[in-house]
Amino acid sequence: MSEHHPDFGEELESGIEEELDEPPMYKVLLHNDDYTTMEFVVEILEKVFHKSPAEATRIMLLVHKNGTGVCGVFTAEIAETKVELVHHLARKNGFPLQCSMEEA
Repeated sequence: MSEHHPDFGEELESGIEEELDEPPMYKVLLHNDDYTTMEFVVEILEKVFHKSPAEATRIMLLVHKNGTGVCGVFTAEIAETKVELVHHLARKNGFPLQCSMEEA
């Protein structure tokens, strides 16, 4: 029969925890332009980024006033997908809306 070593389990768990790093996070940004309507930007923020109407309006106004606005912070894969989805929906609706990501 084997002997139980309580310190071994604790040692193993602490070694695993030290090896796990958080994935890098990325901010997804919308960029202001002179053609995309404010209503469409609010719609994108609600549908793609799951913002409430009030939060979507607040971010849209930041984009309009400052030139860019943060829509959210995500892992790289999710951020890339959201940027592509925004570009797809904008083109489909005839808008030049630009979206980008940068490391948070």
